[in-house]
Amino acid sequence: MANIYHKTLQDLEFPTVLQQLAARCNTEPGKASALEIAPIAEKSVILRVLGQTSEYLTSLQSDTRMPNHGFDSINADLRLLKVENTTLEIQGFRRISSICDTVTTQKKFLKKFKEYYPLLFELSESLELQTEIPQLINAVIDRFGEVKDSASENLRSIRQQKQGIKGKIGQSFGAALNQYHASDFLDEIRESVVENRRVLAVKAMYRKKVKGSVMGTSKTGSIVYIEPEATLRYSRELNNLEFEEREEIQRILNQLTHQIRPFAWLLRQYQEFLTHIDVTAAKAKYAEEMNALLPEINENKRLFLRDAYHPLLFLNNKQKDEKTYPQTIELHPENRIIVISGPNAGGKSITLKTIGLLQVMLQSGLLISVHERSSVCLFEKIMTDIGDNQSIENHLSTYSYRLKNMNQFLKRCNNKTLFLIDEFGTGSDPELGGALAEAFLEVFYEREAYGVITTHYSNLKVLANELPNATNANMLFDNKSLQPTFQLVLGQAGSSFTFEVAQKNGIPYSLINKAKKKIERGKVRFDATIAKLQKERSKMAQTGSKLQEEETKARAEAERLEKLNAKIKSKLENYQELYDHDQRMIQLGNKVNVAADKYFQDNKKRNLVSELIRIVETENSKRKKKSANQAKAERAKKAKVAQEVQKEVKVIREKKKVEKTKAVLKEKNKPRPVLKIGDRVRMHDGKAIGTVDKLEKGKAVVNYGMFTTNVGVNQLELVSTPKSSSKRKT
Repeated sequence: MANIYHKTLQDLEFPTVLQQLAARCNTEPGKASALEIAPIAEKSVILRVLGQTSEYLTSLQSDTRMPNHGFDSINADLRLLKVENTTLEIQGFRRISSICDTVTTQKKFLKKFKEYYPLLFELSESLELQTEIPQLINAVIDRFGEVKDSASENLRSIRQQKQGIKGKIGQSFGAALNQYHASDFLDEIRESVVENRRVLAVKAMYRKKVKGSVMGTSKTGSIVYIEPEATLRYSRELNNLEFEEREEIQRILNQLTHQIRPFAWLLRQYQEFLTHIDVTAAKAKYAEEMNALLPEINENKRLFLRDAYHPLLFLNNKQKDEKTYPQTIELHPENRIIVISGPNAGGKSITLKTIGLLQVMLQSGLLISVHERSSVCLFEKIMTDIGDNQSIENHLSTYSYRLKNMNQFLKRCNNKTLFLIDEFGTGSDPELGGALAEAFLEVFYEREAYGVITTHYSNLKVLANELPNATNANMLFDNKSLQPTFQLVLGQAGSSFTFEVAQKNGIPYSLINKAKKKIERGKVRFDATIAKLQKERSKMAQTGSKLQEEETKARAEAERLEKLNAKIKSKLENYQELYDHDQRMIQLGNKVNVAADKYFQDNKKRNLVSELIRIVETENSKRKKKSANQAKAERAKKAKVAQEVQKEVKVIREKKKVEKTKAVLKEKNKPRPVLKIGDRVRMHDGKAIGTVDKLEKGKAVVNYGMFTTNVGVNQLELVSTPKSSSKRKT
């Protein structure tokens, strides 16, 4: 299906994505395989690979994580298995056994969770589960990488003989050591090891008195290393047994290789499976880092990328803790071509590359960083013309190269093509290049191709406005700061802000004005009109955003108040019911109290009983018959309301208690008044003023004229002293 050229992948920096992907692989075959990823031709394969990656991403974000898939490459071992009569090394067998165990673990896991990971389970089910290989290897090689004694009876016998000989060597060497040490023929170190053999460290002057084979001397020549004659015979036997052991091990490994050779094709499949899992895991990790997902893939040729991020830019900015601006763009049969205009450094090229790179990644089996409600389609061809493509090798200028590239576009472009062209028509005379670019665009339009181009040419903006299934778009620019906002807006062409940017960068106004006079008045007016419209759109967007925020706040506040009102209304109803119930209980209590009082007076039981029965019958006549459940529910409701009331009453009581405590403390901490006989005083909570007649032990006798009272001094406050009162009279 896909027909995407290497140049397109280079233009869109797809190899950089693959390098980042390879860095997230755990195995060397996985890294190599990741670097070879290319757009996939068949749609069914694309969907399967994307689905597998999405399933693995789910496992990373859930409790059922995929088990470890790491392995060591067995490529060298597989090459050896192709050659007859070759023998694998022990490490090769261990690598093969490890791969078999890992595949078995993967298959068991995916079988257990096949409902969660159906596509990965289907992939694993295509492999034959072969347990014979690790059994054969484990029967011969232990976990330390040594051939087991039980690998053959002959090997077991040889090693038992070796142990016996080593024991005899130890005994004979010990006897010789003791003998010559007693004779003082040995140096202080007594013994050493030469060529993996124990030797006596004999003083040079006694070398001829010690029987044995000389194995070497020390650097100074003062010590001669001799293997005792008694151990020589045993050493020769040991050498013979070691040779036999090596021969037997080689025979065993050769036999094991012969047993495994028929399974070489299966082992290759195992490695390919684990390599695929490794690359899939790397894709899932990569997707997790840039919040990528699998969008809907539609059949109606609609490309809707909502909140799309350029992956490389997003990860780079994430590392620097900087913001990345997403873009939203849509292509469909009624709007196949978009012409993006606007000032330089406004984000046009990044928008173009974002669309292309995400499409290439998707068609190569990678998840893309877009909103979950995005919807995409697949293209047979993706063609690009991005950047300065001057060809030094072919001695072509930029414009010549671009014309050659446009010729390829014209040959291959059809209704299943996505074309992406940056700075369309540049490189030649603006008038002539613009006219030729306009002709190219008309051909692409007629062939029903999908595409996005960036340009500064006014004639292309006009053409996009005239064609029914094409549209203009612009990158918003802040007209005050003359800084880009990196926001794409469909439906309107953008101004290049040529003169505004020049003025901001310090170009004299007189020179700018002179330049304006040199070009056509209509062109200036056209560009100025576009700039004005763009400014108005920017203001409207800001105002709309503010109004939307205020509307959201007002709606939220209205909902909050409505809920609060409903809650208060419900409480009031409940409290009213509780109040009415309590009033009835009080009235009933009063009637019972009257009957009890009457019985107390006349002591007539019959009158009391008849009165009580009358009260009860009167009350029952007011009640409606209810089922047990209704009565239970009503009691529960009343109990709940009463409980709420009790809680609130408790809170109020606690507040009053705290306030009372504070008042008491305040009163206690208040300095006690120093009173004298004759002082005019009054109580704290009173208005009457009296005169102190007598003071003793914190008490005062206060004369109010008509009567006297005994009051605590701390309950009084001083109004005036005799002096101050006499002064007032004068």
